[in-house]
Formats: sequence, structure tokens, C-alpha cells
Amino acid sequence: MAEEFDLVVIGGGSGGLATAQRAAEHGARVALVESGRLGGTCVNLGCVPKKIMWNAAELGSALSDARDYGFNIPAEIDAGVIDWAVLKERRDAYIHRLNGIYAANLARHKVELVRAHASLTDPHTVTAGGRALHAPHVVLATGGDPVVPPIPGAALGITSDGFFELTAPPKRVAVIGSSYIAIELAGIFNGLGADTTLVLRGERALRNFDAMLGDAILTVLREEGVQIATGVALRSLRRAAHGALELEAAHSQSLGPFECVLWAIGRVARSADLGLERAGVALNGEGFIATDLYQATSAEGIYALGDVTGRAPLTPVAIAAGRRLADRVFGGQAGRHLDYENIPTVIFGRPPLGTVGLSEEAARARFGPEQVRVYRSGFVGLYHALTTAKPRSHVKLVTAGPEERVVGLHVVGQGADEMLQGFAVAIRMGATKKDFDDTVAIHPTSAEEVVTMR
Repeated sequence: MAEEFDLVVIGGGSGGLATAQRAAEHGARVALVESGRLGGTCVNLGCVPKKIMWNAAELGSALSDARDYGFNIPAEIDAGVIDWAVLKERRDAYIHRLNGIYAANLARHKVELVRAHASLTDPHTVTAGGRALHAPHVVLATGGDPVVPPIPGAALGITSDGFFELTAPPKRVAVIGSSYIAIELAGIFNGLGADTTLVLRGERALRNFDAMLGDAILTVLREEGVQIATGVALRSLRRAAHGALELEAAHSQSLGPFECVLWAIGRVARSADLGLERAGVALNGEGFIATDLYQATSAEGIYALGDVTGRAPLTPVAIAAGRRLADRVFGGQAGRHLDYENIPTVIFGRPPLGTVGLSEEAARARFGPEQVRVYRSGFVGLYHALTTAKPRSHVKLVTAGPEERVVGLHVVGQGADEMLQGFAVAIRMGATKKDFDDTVAIHPTSAEEVVTMR
């Protein structure tokens, strides 16, 4: 006999948790099915542990900067002497605590947690752990997995998942990819003392973002000592006789030796064993679950959100989409859905890169070249007034139309991660360049550049 619920959620990541809890707040009887750790990629293998590692790398750099400010720090104290095992132990303990908090939150909302693998039997029945869970509404929020390239020896490398399993820092590492994950992990490895090489298939990084961001971060990475290999067509990864890893590329090009090779070349939907075909759920051309404006799939009553859909694969996006879905279906808020325009995001490179709205290229394509005006600023932040390193920060403001409505903001530099949230609100509300100009600057900050550009 099937057990009856109002909603069954498959996947206990950020999006699934948010959907289940909001639906329960509206009075729905909800079951959430998850076979792994609660919190999904973000909490266990993504945003949260990544930010902790990024913080560690930033602290390592701060030790060097402190000397330039006159602190008497012994020469032997630097980022290279970090106790990686202690860092990992404390990071993992924090994540384990979060797993428990998520379970407690589900219990507090009276969401039934089913610890099992789930699959669809039909559009309204989910089989999990020998139980049949029936509901008029089913949400698929199973996330994604990192891609490993189909080349000989690829299994000798690791992915971002494996990065968090490392028990000791590698001395020489290659990060393969041009995405934000590649940029972040290359910066972290380098900041924690590894001899790091970033390997790009093309010439640019962050191709899906404004060109300024990719150009600027490659410049900074080079200045920080990261080797950048561009135009590399990889053919294989092999372990040499001396035990180290070597990358073989076209035209007899060889890179290495490395202790660790990390693949950061993209992610795929985790949907292969969900029984989508039994429920009539269609995939798009890239293998993600196809959804409409309301997160609805091709099957009546089945919805999908988060990384499994491939749409803006960011934790806050999955949370926002799930809450709006629950508000509409169970909260009586007809028409409520997530607006995928003007989503702010930060790439935790070193320094961080923040972006919201359209790139310059996208703005010109949408509004026409003659309707777009761009403002730029480049400067060395005051933090680096006394430091040996002089990384440049960059700000780009993209405006459209005669009123110069701000349609894009892109920032590279210290503090970009924090300043973007407030500016994203202004841009979403339709702020113009004059609105920015009429806002009194906070001095001395990097953020003031956004409201003082001419």
C-alpha cells in the first residue's frame, strides 16, 4: 500500500530542503528522500567547505601582508606550514554539525526524512527503501556531479569532490578547466603553498561571464605565481615511472610532473537512475531535466530545481526556486516563480570576483551597441598601500538606454563578495547611473568606485 503525502521531494540538498520546509510551513504533509548527507553539494562538497579553505588561503596571504605593515612575524611562519590535517578535521567537524542541524530542522517542520535511494515508479509514486510514497506533487532536486573527461588515465585525477578528501597538501598540482570552480581551487591551492598550474583548453577563463573578469583573474593568478597553460588539447593522463602524474597533450606537449591533477571541466545532472522515463520526464539537449518558468517538467505534477536542471546552478537559486514553488503550490500565491534575471554571484578567486546582470557583450546583443554605455575603473585598493603586492581591482558598470539604467555590474578585487549583495538590490529595482551618482560614497572603500565613476 502506498503512503499518502501532499509532496515528495527527492534530494536533500539546499533546494530540496528549502522546498520541503516551506511546503510544510504551509501545512503540507511532506516526505523528503535522501540517501546521502543532508545539505547536498553546497554543504558537503561545495560552497561551505570551499569557503573555509578559501579563508585559510586568505589568512596565509595576510601573514605576508602583515610583515609589510610592520608586524614582526618570523620568516618560517607562512602559508606553507599550515597543518592541513588539523584544518580538514575542524572543517569536517563543522560540516558534520551542519548535517545534524538540517536533520533537526526537518524534524521541527514535521517533514518525514526517508534515508534511501529514490526512483519514480509513475508520475505520482516514489519508491524508496522498500516504501511506496504517493503524492500529487513531486520535486526532483538531486543535484549534479563533476565531469571526468573521457581520456586514458583520467581516473588518476580527482574532481572537486576529491579535493575535500585530501589529507595532505600536494606540492605540485594541476587544475584543469576554465570555470569558476577551476579558478577557485587553483587560487586556494596556490594560497596554501602548492606549486599550481591552471590548464585551459582555450585562451580565456570564465567564458560565461563578462570578459573583464576572466582577463583580470588570469593576470592576478600569474602575479601570484600560478602557471597558466593555454590552448592545451589534452590526450591522456599517466603515471610516470617515478610515480608522478604527467599530462599528455596534442603536438607532443607534456605537462608535469604533478602530485595531483584535478578536473574542473563542468558538471552533469544526477538523474540517471531516477526512473524519469517511467514518469515521462524529459531531458533537454544537454542532459539536464527540462523545466519551464514554474519549475514544471514535462510530466504533470513533477517539478525540478537546482543543479539537476542546469539553470543558474547556484545554491541560493535552488533555495529561492524551491520556496517560490512551495508558495505557489501550497501557499495560495498564484503565479509565484523565480525570476532568473539579475542573479548576483561571486567567484571566490583570490581576489573574489562579483557579478550581477548582463555582461557587456550580452547587453550590446540585447539592446544594440548604440544603446549601451560602459563605465570602467581600475585601481589598487587601500589595503595594498603598504604591501609589496599591488593587485589591481576593477569595476565595470554596464548601462542601457537614454536613462542609462544599470543592467550589469562586474567587480574584481577585495570586498567584491560583500559589496555585490546591496548593489544587486538596486539593479533589480531598476536603478540608473544617475541614482548611483546621487548616492554618497563611503570613503575609503573599494565600493565607492561604483558610485563615483565618470
